Amino acid sequence: MRHLIGAVVAALLAVPAWAEIKIQQVESPGGFSAWLVEEPSIPFVSIEIMFKGGASLDLPGKRGATYLMTGLLEEGAGDLDARGFAREIEALAAQFDYDVSDDYLSVSAKFLTENRDEAVELLRKSLVEPTFDDESVARVRAQVISGLRSDQTDPDEIVSRAFDELAMAGHPYGTAYEGTQESVMGLTRADLVTAHRNALVRDRVYVGAAGDISAGELAALMDDLLGGLPLAGVDLPEQIDPVFDGGVTVVPFDTPQSVAQFGHEGITRDDPDFFPAYVLNVILGGGGFEARLMTEVREKRGLTYGVYSYLVPKTSAALYLGRVASANDRIAEAIEVIRAEWTRMATEGVTADELERAKTYLTGAYPLRFDGNGPIANILVGMQTQGLTPEYIVTRNDNVNAVTLEDIKRVAARILQPENLSFVVVGQPVGLDAEVQPQDG
Repeated sequence: MRHLIGAVVAALLAVPAWAEIKIQQVESPGGFSAWLVEEPSIPFVSIEIMFKGGASLDLPGKRGATYLMTGLLEEGAGDLDARGFAREIEALAAQFDYDVSDDYLSVSAKFLTENRDEAVELLRKSLVEPTFDDESVARVRAQVISGLRSDQTDPDEIVSRAFDELAMAGHPYGTAYEGTQESVMGLTRADLVTAHRNALVRDRVYVGAAGDISAGELAALMDDLLGGLPLAGVDLPEQIDPVFDGGVTVVPFDTPQSVAQFGHEGITRDDPDFFPAYVLNVILGGGGFEARLMTEVREKRGLTYGVYSYLVPKTSAALYLGRVASANDRIAEAIEVIRAEWTRMATEGVTADELERAKTYLTGAYPLRFDGNGPIANILVGMQTQGLTPEYIVTRNDNVNAVTLEDIKRVAARILQPENLSFVVVGQPVGLDAEVQPQDG
């Protein structure tokens, strides 16, 4: 059976070309909504489910509860213990994945058409009837604790946590959603049950599906799969205005290479200027070796192997972030160059050639995302969470091509804030005028 599903996955490139994809909006009798791309030629279905809220719903003093709970969803459900649940998945040649982030808890399911009913029932048990038995809780908790200990020696993890804490203190975004060793050790089974009750709720769920399933079948599937969940959970966190003072903070760490995260306030996904900002970022730091930051910091000066920037439109805050790593005695120069490029783009905009190359890259890469039922289902659910319409997949490249030099210059002046561009550096940097922040033990 495993060989069969492998063959089916390999055949998924036979889905329709992205421009021909037809999205159906499905409503179930139970009140659930989904977007569907029906493709009956391959006996295989992919479903993506996202619950808005994610780890930001952790209650005070219970940081890491949603993360630990998510890790336990496949560790026994209904009348099955962890081993029994794993055996059932194997026997059905199904694939279930559970993940959580600051804003969403996501569930991915892939299964053969002939096993759909059994696979959906098994998935339902994991979502509605997780057991959270003592043995599984102890095992997964130990795995989480091990990961947290490892994070204490990972400069990339250290810099992310320090940056978030400085910029968003007092909000769930300001702490790592995995929790701390202390907070995770203090979590009880009751805390996990509460986290499950708050995160997996019907009024904040989005569903995308692709493959061999009709609209009617998907409607019935949603009611069967999700109907047993509670209607509503706790409120989402309030919006936060991140604090960026334009300074440099150093977290000492014994390593020959410093890692820096930098950023300031960003732009929301529903802002009318989002597309110009998106194209702008590709030119500044999101376009790989063609981006300005890569050209100036790596190609011209050899200060790093990689530097990049990215827009982060979270539910409760919009950020514009970047990351660079450089030798301790060169990180100061790398930061200086990044600041200079940030300022240059804010004041001058971009060239016609840069804009044309960015458009070519973005419009050419977009169809490549639709390379199978799984990616398509993921795109469908992502579009819904961002408040987009089904027509977006057709108009997206038109929106990119509509961006003008004047748009870029106007939006660059609006969203780029060189004076607020803040850096957190982890390492032993030389020559930086910075505030030193001790690393937590």
